[in-house]
Amino acid sequence: MRHRKAGRKLSRETSHREAMLKNMMTSLFRHEQLETTDAKAKELRPLAEKMITLAKRGDLHARRQALAVLKDKGVTHRLFDEIKDRFLARQGGYIRIVKKDNRKGDGAPISVIQLLPEEGAEKKKKATKEPSGKSRKSKSKEVKEGEAKGAESAQSA
Repeated sequence: MRHRKAGRKLSRETSHREAMLKNMMTSLFRHEQLETTDAKAKELRPLAEKMITLAKRGDLHARRQALAVLKDKGVTHRLFDEIKDRFLARQGGYIRIVKKDNRKGDGAPISVIQLLPEEGAEKKKKATKEPSGKSRKSKSKEVKEGEAKGAESAQSA
């Protein structure tokens, strides 16, 4: 029985599983998104969110704890300098898992795990899309007005 044994084994020994998750976490913070199986993504999410929480704390001990987990010193510096700034106002939920499709070879379900963008960046993108030109309603009104004018000129002639 597996009572009180949380987590997935992912068909690997403990040392292999831990090394794989640390490498995946390093790649996630380097590229800000990663494509992997659903089970690996679900195992990676809580670990990566704890790293972001350490970065938000920002003290020397937190930095040393992150350096012990992440495989690249440069990625750790990027996490503590750039990535933490976008999540300062957020209380958790820094990572999104989007289900993609099944892998061609073995049919394993694939997901994309990604860091959420800045909250202001999403609003800016939506705001820039709306005023760029006339909306469909105004174009259809113009077409109807043009047709009405054409009909009026045809009737008067």
